[in-house]
Amino acid sequence: MNKIRLIVSAAALVVALPFMAPVQAQVPPPPLPPGYGHHPAYLHALTDLRDARWFLDHPRESALEERERHAIAEVDRAIDLVQRAAYYDGKNVYEHPREDAYGEARGRLRRVSELLRQARADIAQDEDNLQVRELQLHAVERVDEAIRLTESVMIDRERYYREHDEGRDRDRDRDRGYDRH
Repeated sequence: MNKIRLIVSAAALVVALPFMAPVQAQVPPPPLPPGYGHHPAYLHALTDLRDARWFLDHPRESALEERERHAIAEVDRAIDLVQRAAYYDGKNVYEHPREDAYGEARGRLRRVSELLRQARADIAQDEDNLQVRELQLHAVERVDEAIRLTESVMIDRERYYREHDEGRDRDRDRDRGYDRH
């Protein structure tokens, strides 16, 4: 009997204890710093990086060069770093905003260069979150390397086509009777 009274008393005390505790004033959390979560446009950068990667990986005219494969690897590394930076910065990495670089680029590699430059501008905005700055810096380095590789391929291809198309234009003009020499 004493055991039952002891158990009932303990149960009543456990149930009543929260109601007997003094009510503490609810203190709101401190406000977030101004601009928190509104700095670097990581999500727009991710969209541009993904689009640039797709354009790099889908050539129309020929197989990928080694530099293009290396540029794809750099873009992949940049995507990983930007995703981590966005996550640590409190952004929803599953949100996919529309592409914000709608330039007049002619050609696949020019389009890639434009997208990478826009992504770099989005990533390189001021960052006040100390945990994210290193990721941001490394992401900018990866994007810079991808831009360098892409533009070197683009320049080499333009030079090649310029040198090899001259002869065809002369032959075509001669066949049509336009040759004045």
